[in-house]
Amino acid sequence: MTDGVELPPHRFAGLVAPAMDRVFVAGMLAGREGGGTELSQRYGGPAATGFLVEFRTRLAAPGGTVTAAGFTAVTRYRDPAQCQRALDKQVAHGMIHRRADGSCAATDRGAAFLAEIHRLHGEVTGELWAGHDDRVLRLVETLGRLLAYALVVVEENDDTAPSEAFRAMAPPYEPDGTPPGVLLLNRLGTLRYHRADAHAAAWTAAGHTAASVSTLPDGPERLAIEQETDRRAAGPYTVLSPDERLAMLADLAALPG
Repeated sequence: MTDGVELPPHRFAGLVAPAMDRVFVAGMLAGREGGGTELSQRYGGPAATGFLVEFRTRLAAPGGTVTAAGFTAVTRYRDPAQCQRALDKQVAHGMIHRRADGSCAATDRGAAFLAEIHRLHGEVTGELWAGHDDRVLRLVETLGRLLAYALVVVEENDDTAPSEAFRAMAPPYEPDGTPPGVLLLNRLGTLRYHRADAHAAAWTAAGHTAASVSTLPDGPERLAIEQETDRRAAGPYTVLSPDERLAMLADLAALPG
């Protein structure tokens, strides 16, 4: 196998994205069904906890914040006014503190909720991926390398690398003793925002907005945007050999969910 012919990074970026999405969604659904809904209700329900769950990889960190620009990037496909009203409710519930510059942080109550979510995700991912310990550990290590590369590029301010949503989520908070399943879930979730930013850069370059690209039908224009997304999202995968890329796909495909 040769890197340039069999599985170059840009092609791999397109192949691995749906596999990552499947495993991430499976882990999040397991959390919701395994007690996450009940836990949320104890703190006021989705109206009080929704953005805490969404931004947990940063807001759970001591002093962790999400900037106004990061919030906007992560929610770019949603109605801005509705998002702000939802955020207002979570501030009113005492779960999120909004600072004068528009950035957000978890309150003490919000941090307590996030600590419980962390524990719950450890339990449910341990059950969901039981018997796949080696695969989970391999994926955790691989994703760590990919995130490290992406973070370096962001820190170097490479203007070819979109980063607003990724900056809002990375690096994921990983306190000592974090279970492998939680590491996998949160590293997958964080890296997905790298591609989300790449996609936004691709459709922006093609003259679209979040609203217009959402209704763009299948066809040559959408295909061109997806191919440009793959190109822009390919950077981290250059750290993997072709065999490692295949192994990542195989491990993701083998995980239940």
